[in-house]
Amino acid sequence: MNVRELDQPGDLGWVVMAHGELYAREYGWDADFERLVAGVVGEFARNDGAGQRAWIAEVDGERAGCIFCMPSDDPRCARLRLLLVDPKRRGLGLGGALVEECVRFARDAGYGRMTLWTNDNLASARKIYQGAGFVLVDETPHHSFGHDLVGQNWELSLAD
Repeated sequence: MNVRELDQPGDLGWVVMAHGELYAREYGWDADFERLVAGVVGEFARNDGAGQRAWIAEVDGERAGCIFCMPSDDPRCARLRLLLVDPKRRGLGLGGALVEECVRFARDAGYGRMTLWTNDNLASARKIYQGAGFVLVDETPHHSFGHDLVGQNWELSLAD
């Protein structure tokens, strides 16, 4: 397993494709989710700067996961975005390693806290977030990606 910065040709496109295909297959989510991911990836690509970073996890030289750290509207708050681990590579600790890298970067970049938004049906990701110390802040029902879901906001203090 190798975690590297997202900086190779094809990385950005892979993130969008992998999310679209995986969430359609596992959760039946429609193309609106892929459009959301494409928007986040596009924002990341347009705002290349010191306050953000993204990583790709590789196994045997193949992309197997990703995560993004992006700024929020609050300059002291980072946002964890787009955590994904290929189902064939789950159980290897990739998700935890990606979250650890993301949190370390946010701390080193001077952010005081980190937030993330997810949905309550993504139980595996939720366990990783809880293991990293994130705390559930609130939940809101919504209809997105062709389904009734419960969105969750999580937060982590980065203060030592």
